[in-house]
Amino acid sequence: MFIVCLLGCEEKSSLSTPTHTVTAPVHSQPAQPTQRAPEKESQATQKCLVDAKAGFVTKIVRSDDPFGPPDVPTGPEFKLIQYKSPVGDLPAYVVPDPGDSQKHPAIVWIHGGDCNSIGDVWTARDRDDDQSAIAFRKAGIIMMFPSLRGGNENPGKREGFFGEVDDVLAATDYLAALPYVDPERIYLGGHSTGGTLVILVAASSDRFRAIFSLGPVASARQYGGRYIYCDPDDEREMDLRTPMAWLNCVKSPMYVMEGAESKSWSGASLIMSQFNKNPLIRFYPVPGHNHFNVIAPLTELIASQIIQGEVNITPQMIQNLR
Repeated sequence: MFIVCLLGCEEKSSLSTPTHTVTAPVHSQPAQPTQRAPEKESQATQKCLVDAKAGFVTKIVRSDDPFGPPDVPTGPEFKLIQYKSPVGDLPAYVVPDPGDSQKHPAIVWIHGGDCNSIGDVWTARDRDDDQSAIAFRKAGIIMMFPSLRGGNENPGKREGFFGEVDDVLAATDYLAALPYVDPERIYLGGHSTGGTLVILVAASSDRFRAIFSLGPVASARQYGGRYIYCDPDDEREMDLRTPMAWLNCVKSPMYVMEGAESKSWSGASLIMSQFNKNPLIRFYPVPGHNHFNVIAPLTELIASQIIQGEVNITPQMIQNLR
């Protein structure tokens, strides 16, 4: 069992949905926790996440209010599609075919806050909190924002970092089958709760060219009860939702990055970096940035490397970000 002691949480509204009357998703930024060494060896030293979850049925004990249907794109930037998941058909936003007869690199992006639901991701956002991650679209990368079980008006129940892993992989299957997407150049990324989820996805599959986790937590316990729908006192339930426990399962290059001024760097990412023994994972604090304004410069850097055909983010590149 991993013990992560919390001192509190900060929250900030970030993904506004202008055409919705529903409250916008909210980001939870964990305050600096203290981390004690695990009382016993992680089960991750014995098996990987897929094996640990095999045959286990999560017990959902609470739910959130419905978010409402996803906004319909108002321009050509995205189309609203349905992809098949283990719980049924789920909506997603996907960049349409550019019409150039080329196969393009693509990224599945999971935004923060209520990452089970999607809303307007095409309207220009403030650079201080760019949940649209527009840098990828500007670079010509095919983007996909999947809605997940229990979000919007979707079938299934929210499971909070559990069954959602399978939904992201199902969305990736849809993306890989598009005739204008290069299935060998599919990336995965996310911010905040989305960053937490993508680590668990990365620990469950090696199909991604690289993974980018911005501002995750080390354990879902750090959200202070938000975004968790199982019994938070059930150790096994929570261990299966603890990214730090499964870092050894990651088989693709992964970058975990956060603003150095954010409490979630010292309280989560730094802790994971000290625990990590997987050479495929790099942890970078971004000087002069916080949990939210780190998104724009990082996505611009990532997008430029994806387009160049080789992702190799170095400490010097991070130091130079503005």
